[in-house]
Amino acid sequence: MTETATRDEARLWQTFSVVGLCLGTLFFAASLTPSLLPRAFFVQGVLSGVSLAVGYGLGVLLVWLWRYLELPEPPHGPRYYGKLGMAAACAAVAVFFLWKAAEWQNSIRALMELEPVDTAHPSKVGGIALVLFLLLVALGRGLKRLYVLVSDRLKSFVPRRVAYVLGVVLVGLIVASLVDRVLLRYALRLADSAYAELDALFEDGIERPSGALKTGSAGSLISWETLGRTGRSFVSGGPGSEEIAAFTGRAAKEPMRVYVGLRSADTADARARLALEELKRIGAFDRKVMVVVAPTGTGWVDPEASVTLEYLHGGDTVMVAQQYSYLTSWLSLLIEPSYGAEAAHALFREVYGHWTTLPVEARPELYLYGLSLGTLSSEQSTDLLNILGDPFQGALWAGPPFNSRLWSRFTAERNPGTPAWLPRYGDGSVVRFTSQKNALDISGAQWGPLRIVYLQYASDPVVFFDPLAWYRRPAWLVDERGPDVSPELRWYPIVTFLQLALDMALATTAPLGYGHLYAPEHYIDAWMAVTEPDGWSDAEVERLKQALAK
Repeated sequence: MTETATRDEARLWQTFSVVGLCLGTLFFAASLTPSLLPRAFFVQGVLSGVSLAVGYGLGVLLVWLWRYLELPEPPHGPRYYGKLGMAAACAAVAVFFLWKAAEWQNSIRALMELEPVDTAHPSKVGGIALVLFLLLVALGRGLKRLYVLVSDRLKSFVPRRVAYVLGVVLVGLIVASLVDRVLLRYALRLADSAYAELDALFEDGIERPSGALKTGSAGSLISWETLGRTGRSFVSGGPGSEEIAAFTGRAAKEPMRVYVGLRSADTADARARLALEELKRIGAFDRKVMVVVAPTGTGWVDPEASVTLEYLHGGDTVMVAQQYSYLTSWLSLLIEPSYGAEAAHALFREVYGHWTTLPVEARPELYLYGLSLGTLSSEQSTDLLNILGDPFQGALWAGPPFNSRLWSRFTAERNPGTPAWLPRYGDGSVVRFTSQKNALDISGAQWGPLRIVYLQYASDPVVFFDPLAWYRRPAWLVDERGPDVSPELRWYPIVTFLQLALDMALATTAPLGYGHLYAPEHYIDAWMAVTEPDGWSDAEVERLKQALAK
């Protein structure tokens, strides 16, 4: 090796922080351990690369802080060889954890009945992570050069240490401004435009209904064209009376579904009034069961929930929903968090207001339903204290987001000894929780006049994401784990937060019955508890579960 090559190699190693490499390797290793959902090699590689870069950046920050405080440093001579030794140790740790990564991923996949990952999984993950790490380091060094440039200019006007602090602040403001005003706003405008066009599409196989009692038909108060893609799918889907009767062996009615699209009227209040008039037009208040639905961000209503309810009550049902957005739930939560609650409140106010004017013995049983962001909106559609004089019958809320107000309160105030992923609240007369295995039959508990059921999976990151997981262990990771959560899952500061954030973004990639995809057989138990349908034996319920599970 020439003297020049040796000097170049030394300079290369000097550009890396040994503390950053060590801390980054620990973050990288922790990121390979399982979280709530299984991850494909590309997703795992991205997560591990980001974790490596975050750990490295934190290490660099600690070194900078050490030098800023002018604390003593080791002599220059041993640093070069120390870095070589630490690099070798870091590489050994990384290889070991990569070797274990497939085993950890398969611990989740086995619980969810998925095929195990292939033997090339670790090498693919490592390659993607390394490339992403180098790109992020290059980006970080570019920002560092900008910081040095700014702070050097400031030294002419303020003391050196003050210049360092101001340099960090100014560069941070520049980056935040670029992200907010350029990248984020452009991306959001692009997403808004794309989802608006998608919502307006007419999908093949979905035709305008001909029945006079169908929303969007020729006799409807609501135009077929204004329903949006998800609304048209909702009102034209589901089982008919003949299909229900063929399965149950009993006479059945044609289920009613009313939907008001975002383009059907200008405001949430106007759309809610239109929905009420449509309900009156079709005679919906003569049905046995009426459900006020809060859809997800796109306006989607989970067909698994709708179909199960309609079978259980022989079609003697009506479901009514109002669209408030055409963006996905997480984008709706980011851009327009109050729209869902505003729309849900307007619809409930109109329906409940008319319902209370009807004779008690002649009106339908009234329920609320929501999934995901719909649960958050549905919870906020009314203040329970305001309806105690004439309460509706209950609510089924599935996959409640982690920031749902009522859910958070019930979970935080759960009975001692019950796990956070399946809590029990009070005496079980008002609120109960369930999961894949029916947990609604509580010994000694009696339902009151108002029944609320939360359907949630322990593996659902939308429910169990914890924004404080970067520094504290989530409550659902204390003591007993959920049956669909890997026993290998451990909490690591910062890394677990990154894992859960990625899981939440990919929550609907899990197989049906896990993550954020709720299976019909689990809705059946929940609807049975909330609405108490007549005439169903245990054997018939099991037969319905098996039929819908297919």
